[in-house]
Amino acid sequence: MRDHYDFSEMKGRKNPYIKHLKQSVTMRLDRDTVSYFKDMATEAGIPYQTLINLYLRDCAVHKRKLRMEWAT
Repeated sequence: MRDHYDFSEMKGRKNPYIKHLKQSVTMRLDRDTVSYFKDMATEAGIPYQTLINLYLRDCAVHKRKLRMEWAT
């Protein structure tokens, strides 16, 4: 293995699959909900959007469904 490699003439190219990795969406969330995830993200040391994505991914992987009953 060499001590030094010269990458100055190497031509980089963008990942052609990058646009398929994440999808941008707009959601309206309660301030309390965003605050909750921001606080949790600060404790975990990760961005809050990443934490929300991880939470939603976990729900999707485990096929969790919301159980909700409306008061009559």
